[in-house]
Amino acid sequence: MSTAGDSPLVGRVLIVDDHARARQSMGDILTCAGHQVVCCASAMEALRRLDHTPCDVIITDLQMPGMNGLEFIKALQRRGDGAQIVMVTAHASVASAVEAMRCGAFDYIEKPFNVDQIEQLVSRALRAANSATLHAAVAEDQPAAAAMIGASPALQSLRHKIQQVAPTTETVLITGESGVGKELVARALHAASRRAARSLVSLNCPALSPQLMESELFGHERGAFTSADAPRVGRFELADGGTILLDEISEIGLPLQAKLLRVLQERTFERVGSSDTHVVDVRVLATSNRDLRHEVSTGRFREDLYFRLAVVPLPVPALRERREDVPALAEYFLRQAAQRLHRQPGRLGPAALDLLIHYHWPGNVRELENLITRASVFLGDTTISADQLRPWLIDPHGQLPADGTTHGGLMPAGTSLQEMERRLIESTLEHYHGHRVQTAQALGIGVRTLTNKLRAYGYAPRAKTAARAA
Repeated sequence: MSTAGDSPLVGRVLIVDDHARARQSMGDILTCAGHQVVCCASAMEALRRLDHTPCDVIITDLQMPGMNGLEFIKALQRRGDGAQIVMVTAHASVASAVEAMRCGAFDYIEKPFNVDQIEQLVSRALRAANSATLHAAVAEDQPAAAAMIGASPALQSLRHKIQQVAPTTETVLITGESGVGKELVARALHAASRRAARSLVSLNCPALSPQLMESELFGHERGAFTSADAPRVGRFELADGGTILLDEISEIGLPLQAKLLRVLQERTFERVGSSDTHVVDVRVLATSNRDLRHEVSTGRFREDLYFRLAVVPLPVPALRERREDVPALAEYFLRQAAQRLHRQPGRLGPAALDLLIHYHWPGNVRELENLITRASVFLGDTTISADQLRPWLIDPHGQLPADGTTHGGLMPAGTSLQEMERRLIESTLEHYHGHRVQTAQALGIGVRTLTNKLRAYGYAPRAKTAARAA
């Protein structure tokens, strides 16, 4: 399993369901997406399998003979294997699924569900599992905040602030440029808090339309809108007793900001389509890559909500502000890429390392990860030189010579993370002669995710995904 920015990942998935057709259906979907899938017919069989076959994500049905899904989750939590658990449930058992999340499950999904829904849920679970793996690998016996790689004064200061803030119940606004690791900081805050035994429920605000976002935050009743054919529990309700992370909160529209302000002030809300008031005990963490004070001045963000969120502001330093951490980060990403590619890790030559240390890193840690991934794919387990890396870096001046080639072999300034990702995907696909499975494995993303991105780039026609899981 590997990090890949915000892209879905490939991992080891265990499916536990006593219905053979349901197991087979989910297994086929996730295998086609590039995951390594193991299926078990009962919770007891799954526990025996886990003794010698660790997994990143476990998908379990709720209603099973013998040990049911909820009992299975409690047994998994006692074992402490670290896998992310997804509960599969019918509409009538949503309350049990919520109870499962309060016992440590990552999320739940209702039957029937389509291909995209299960793939996206597994991808989110893998990202959560990857963060947990990073914590354990870097600082097995230390607080989660120590797992952020590096020893620079800027990072040490951040760790110290996390240690001070984490035990409190105060709302925290985590700010910083794209790619600095704001979500990792949020997870470290939760892991070191008094709520660590309860769920950390996250919501990626830019990924949802305003209509869907309200339902995701507060839930809805059946018939609340056209597609609401069953009641839905929102993220605030799921996070009761734990922590909610609102990622890139600046993307929430003004009408919904007013409702969010009420939750922060009164800890109460109503589901969409209902007048019943729910009371929640939730700690709120929010992230933003925008200057929210500027957003307030332009009228795009409510001032009263800003002050409610910024009770404890926690800025995350850009990578160029902690350049001394680049060698440790690069070494970590080299090992991760080598594990995915089933080879020995490459090595950075002295000049290459010096180049990376003095580079301005507009894409921060995510850009460094992408760069190391590309070098690992194309250059293998050799010693990597500065000349090999230089063409993949961004020119800070954005100047182009008369012949139209990029200045000094560098990409022009202003190249977005999305464009860098596209170039990485296209060049990796070319390296593997168009073989999508090998390309996806090298990049650490799912085959379907790769196909969707290529489709967006104009590489493939839109495919139908009407298959449904039992």
